[in-house]
Amino acid sequence: MAGELLVLITEVKQIAEDAREAFGHLSTEQLNWKPSAESWSVGQCFEHLIVINSDYFPVVEKVARGEYKHSLKERLPLLPKFFGKIVLNAVQPEAARKLKASPKFQPSSSAIDSDIIEKFTKHQQEIIKHIKMTEHLDLKKIIITSPVASFVTYSLLDGYKIVVAHEQRHFAQAKRVMQMSEFPKN
Repeated sequence: MAGELLVLITEVKQIAEDAREAFGHLSTEQLNWKPSAESWSVGQCFEHLIVINSDYFPVVEKVARGEYKHSLKERLPLLPKFFGKIVLNAVQPEAARKLKASPKFQPSSSAIDSDIIEKFTKHQQEIIKHIKMTEHLDLKKIIITSPVASFVTYSLLDGYKIVVAHEQRHFAQAKRVMQMSEFPKN
């Protein structure tokens, strides 16, 4: 498991570096530009990740302190493996199906601050800190409920994998926005 966590931590660091390199130089106008009213801007992609990932933190902290109590649905033996695979496949960058974020995790509709990439980079350090808080535990046996859907359960290890894949998906989305011909140039 230590090897898997090291890979995940490396990927979290790489996403932060790539975000800083690809988007850190963008102006406020560029960060907030959207191809359509229904689409997200580069800034909204990263704000969404900060919001949704932060919902994992209280659970991880309880797990790390030994205070986490599994609910009845988290004790069902087959559901966590089933849901873990389904959610992980759904959030992969190459997944063709577009997912709609629940209202709780929708990014702000107002202008995103120009420091969103710096906030995201700092947020990545928080993710790493939380992963390290639990590195001594058997994360395949710790079952949590998804912050997105209360009927979905998966292992904490799958939760970490989902966070990374979801970040990679929205990083790719932000890159596509920036590559559009209508994207404002400096």
